[in-house]
Amino acid sequence: MSSLVAGAEVLSGQAYWLPILFIGLMGLAFLLYAILDGYDLGVGILLPFDASELSGKEADAHSERQRDRMISSIGPFWDANETWLVMAVGLLLIAFPSAHSLVLGHLYLPALVLLVGLMLRGVAFDFRAKAPVEHKLRWDWAFKGGSLLATLAQGYMIGRYVGGFEAGLAAYAFAGLSAVCVSAGYSFIGAAWLVMKTEGTLQVRAVRWARITLWLMVFGIASVSIVSPLLNPEVFAKWFRLPEVILLMMIPMVVTTLVVACDRYLAHYPYRGDMGCWFPFAAAVGIFVFSFIGLGYSFFPYVVPGTLTVWQAASDVSALRFMGYGAVMVVPIILIYTAYSYQVFWGKARDLTYQ
Repeated sequence: MSSLVAGAEVLSGQAYWLPILFIGLMGLAFLLYAILDGYDLGVGILLPFDASELSGKEADAHSERQRDRMISSIGPFWDANETWLVMAVGLLLIAFPSAHSLVLGHLYLPALVLLVGLMLRGVAFDFRAKAPVEHKLRWDWAFKGGSLLATLAQGYMIGRYVGGFEAGLAAYAFAGLSAVCVSAGYSFIGAAWLVMKTEGTLQVRAVRWARITLWLMVFGIASVSIVSPLLNPEVFAKWFRLPEVILLMMIPMVVTTLVVACDRYLAHYPYRGDMGCWFPFAAAVGIFVFSFIGLGYSFFPYVVPGTLTVWQAASDVSALRFMGYGAVMVVPIILIYTAYSYQVFWGKARDLTYQ
């Protein structure tokens, strides 16, 4: 690791810093996608098809109203949230073309499954409102299935990436575990979103979902944290050498604090005046951010673990400089638009209507 960084330092000026800036921008895009599209994917996974406190047609109608309210909570945002995935993959292709080829060469099939899941979600979202009433339930199932398919594919891809695309039963088993736990993480942030955006019996159900998926997500984070250093000696050395280990312990400590505080908040729900309904979602965002920081620290300066560094995979300096001008103009516009849209549609979700 030290020899790679030392070799990179020989590069002068922009040849050294531009690849780092672009890997940072790409990482930011992936993080924002995981948070923003993560909660609406989680909402899709959690769509209920039962109302255990009721029975018969009354239960079906109540469950349908809850699904409508859940989809209403993500309606103004879900399509735009996927912009960050497009940006992240686009940056990987243009700024690090050799890494793009290598990564997608290993992940071609799960990437195809991911696209199928996202397309199924898009079709189901529109058709559920326009199809005959007797077909609406089928499209709700399609939306749920597409959401689950997309999250499982993403989790599998992360597991294969963290494992360095190694072959063997253990590596594929870890990728499968990652698929389940990433889906649980998205379900948790989706449930936390519903706690913040809904009221009544649906909010009560969201609290229950959040507590269950929170600990499934914790199991996934712990699994990755244990397996990554065992699979990669360089990751182990980066996390457990002095004096860095003292500062790095702040990451698991902050994540643990957020997990416990969130669980305690949910355990004592409800609160008068819906006090602090935003806290589970804020805690989820914090957990995602610090987990991502830990993952990024583990593998930097590699774009492909153990194979390509950011400098080896980067495009020519002139190409990076040209793209940098575009990024300076485009990224702030996307951020401003995103912030404005959330400000406009802030508050509790209302009944779903289509004009």
